Parts: sequence; structure tokens; C-alpha cells
Amino acid sequence: MLRTLGAALAAALALTGLAASAGADRSPATTTTLATAATPASTPTFACPPALPVSGQVTGATTTSITITYWMVLSPPCGYDPPLVVSLFASREDATGWRDPVAEAVTGPERSGTVTIDGLAPGTAYWFRFGDTKGVRDPYVIGGPARTLSLCSATATIDSRWGGGFVATVTVRNGGTEPVPGWLVSWRWSGDERIQSIWGGVAEGSGQDAAVRNASWNGTLAPGASATFGMLVASSATPAAITPVCGR
Repeated sequence: MLRTLGAALAAALALTGLAASAGADRSPATTTTLATAATPASTPTFACPPALPVSGQVTGATTTSITITYWMVLSPPCGYDPPLVVSLFASREDATGWRDPVAEAVTGPERSGTVTIDGLAPGTAYWFRFGDTKGVRDPYVIGGPARTLSLCSATATIDSRWGGGFVATVTVRNGGTEPVPGWLVSWRWSGDERIQSIWGGVAEGSGQDAAVRNASWNGTLAPGASATFGMLVASSATPAAITPVCGR
């Protein structure tokens, strides 16, 4: 009896296991897939530093030329590639507005070097700016004044002085080998000086920047020749010296 009951129980358990196995086979397999989105590659943005992409200074001059030494600090997109275009202007105002350049020259293929601009007027001040051959203009550098050498020289002496002013004489001399067709003498006052009257020249300039141009009869100077002009100046204090520069 017990043997028969044990056999029946074993058979029942076997059938239960087969049923469970069959039920597991009938259940569909479930697979979970996690999709990872690709991170797009970031495009680099250029932040140009607040530095001058090109710079230069005057390193030479003759009576008809100016030599400028230049160097490029940065490459594109923040700077330039050679060659550069150097433009000369007759005034700082023209240079600021990129207006009416009087002369231009193109540099060599080097990132630093020198360029000479010729065909200029003697004793004349110029301002320079940089650009590239594609028409892009440097927004920073306005160099100058760069002055060509003069054909003449000027010296000043203070002849007499008193509490409210003084009298001075300026001598203009042609020390070159070519005639001087006209001259302009300029200097900067150190205080409140004002020209009251002048003889032998025509006063120009304003404020602290004084200038005197030749009169109609003493502008042309042969080699070795000289001309003079005098002036009566009002001032609260007489300067120790006047240092004039002769040009055109």
C-alpha cells in the first residue's frame, strides 16, 4: 500500500515539473535594450585675445623715404598672413578714417621684416596703417608721425625777455646739396606762449603747436643759404629754449 502511494506521488511530481517546464517554454523571452544617444561633436569657437595682430615702427628715413619695421603677432582668424599693405596718410585724421592715402607699399612674404616707401616729400610728417592684400584693414595701429628728413635745419635764439614776454629770432639754413623751394618751421610751446607779431615769416599752427612758414620772398634757399624770421611772444614765463624743426 505504501509502495503504491509513493509511486503515485512521484508520478504527480513529475507531471507538475513537466507542466512548469512547458509553461516556461510557452512564455516569450523578454529582452531589454538601452539605446544611448550619441553626443554631437562641439564645433570650436575662436576667442581672439585683445592683442595687436600686427605692429610696426619707423626705423629709418631719408629726405624722400620712410622705412617701417613690422611684425605680425597673430595668424588668421585673429591676425594676418603676409604680405601686408602699408598705407601712408598726410594727417592723423585721414589715417583714422582711412581717407586719401598718399603712398602705399607691399611687404615681403615674411611675417616680420622691413618695407621702404619712397617718393615722399622732404621734411614732411606721415601717419601709417596696415592692411592685407585682400582689403582687410587692421583696426588698431595708427603709427606716426613718421617724418622724412628735411633739406633744411632751424635754430632759435631768445634775444630779449621781460616779465610779460620775449623776442626770439629763428634761423633757417639749407645744409643740403639741393635748393629748398620752401620751408616750414614748427615747435611745441612749453607753457602759455602766444605769438603777438612776426616778421620774415607767416605764423601757422594753434595752441601749443606753433609753426611758421616762409614769406613770399625768402622761401627758396640755395645750398648753404639761410633765412631768418623774428617774433614777439607774450608769455607769463620765458622758456629756457625753443627747439624748432624745419620741414615743408
